[in-house]
Amino acid sequence: MTRSTIVRALALTVTSALATATLAAPAHARAHTHANAHARAHTHANAHGRAVIDLPAVTPRAETQVLHDDEAGGNADADDPAIWRNTAAPGRSLVIATAKEGGLRVYDLKARTLQSLSAPPADEPDDAPGRFNNVDLVHGLRPSPVRADLAVVSDRGHDRLRFYRIDRDRVGGPLTDVTDPAAPPVFSKNQAEINDQRTAYGLATWTDPTSGKSFALVSRRERTSITLLELRPTKAGKITYRTVRTLNLPSTFRLPNGTSWSPCGEPGELPQVEGMVVDPDNGTLYAGQENVGIWRLRADLTGGRPKLIDKVREYGVPGVYDEETEECAPGDDPGYGGSKLSADVEGLTLITESHGGGYLLASSQGDNTFAAYDRRAKGENAYEGGFRVAPANSRLDGSEECDGAAALNVPLGSRYPNGLLVVQDGHDAPGEENRPATNFKFVDLGTVMNALHD
Repeated sequence: MTRSTIVRALALTVTSALATATLAAPAHARAHTHANAHARAHTHANAHGRAVIDLPAVTPRAETQVLHDDEAGGNADADDPAIWRNTAAPGRSLVIATAKEGGLRVYDLKARTLQSLSAPPADEPDDAPGRFNNVDLVHGLRPSPVRADLAVVSDRGHDRLRFYRIDRDRVGGPLTDVTDPAAPPVFSKNQAEINDQRTAYGLATWTDPTSGKSFALVSRRERTSITLLELRPTKAGKITYRTVRTLNLPSTFRLPNGTSWSPCGEPGELPQVEGMVVDPDNGTLYAGQENVGIWRLRADLTGGRPKLIDKVREYGVPGVYDEETEECAPGDDPGYGGSKLSADVEGLTLITESHGGGYLLASSQGDNTFAAYDRRAKGENAYEGGFRVAPANSRLDGSEECDGAAALNVPLGSRYPNGLLVVQDGHDAPGEENRPATNFKFVDLGTVMNALHD
């Protein structure tokens, strides 16, 4: 979560798209709304008398142990999940998730913790500690004589990638660190730059079917950069990487009225990318520029100009940063934004179907919903609907301010025969008063597909 206070302030001024937008229920009412997993969308008036489309709701089947981003909780903060399928025994598949300074967590399909791995400590007392931001998977890489599946993690604290070999039945836990100790910083030239924390942030992996080479696409915190890294096994059985090329997305945008606009933020801060996913069938990268929208471009970062397939509602809204309040004072909405996403755009994931069908899912963090787009780029990624993850009961809440999401549309044993969606919950309830609480929700993907098909 970044600049959430700023974004909320901007969102208060956005009214032009409300006739077709989905808004979150009031905080005091969220625990009591949308309990029916098959609820259909309907229109109602909100407290201000504006017409609002109420999206269908799905409910989680399980949730992971709560994490607390404080000293007592080890500064653990749930962020981004990935789903690893055990092909030999799908019911014994895993969810691997980042917990920022809390490192990594590995869960089984009952959402039980199987393994906790710490982020590397700071190199020196005044240096930044390890902070695991995003995670993705690579299948069949050869870090040793035997091919293996890997979890790849962006370590924002050290500006590096970390690699973990996956062995479901290994004594001590499924993950083993196979990172080359000599792996270089992704963006920074020295430790001073690393400590400034404009470092490795969002992450998506991709294997080129033509060359067989595997890559990671990594975004940079507080910058618009995305870099392509080739993953390279060493003779010692470790994994390192080399930079192939870097692309910078725009930070300033020309509006239809002829003016220029940049998203409001702290001085020196550019609109960053975090959520990313690559379609393996066609090598298309989708990148969520948090308070701008979703971009479509080639995963090898070559070819034509990136295409902005959808914008956040706040797109084009001017703002002035107030250093005392550390918030943006928004101006009038000129009406150039989209109608399906409220900043920040966060976790992107794919629901793949045969013959190139399926959906691109995006977390609309500003209104606690998820937007679904046609996966087929040739169809211009048309909007296909949306949903929210609502409370299942008084003990199992839904998802708010979702950072990361992962979907897998294949059978995962008897518990999830229709596949699985895992979403981060930025505010676990009921929680403890004045203590940050986050975790991950497990949702039957079949209920999501039903909601999108209704």
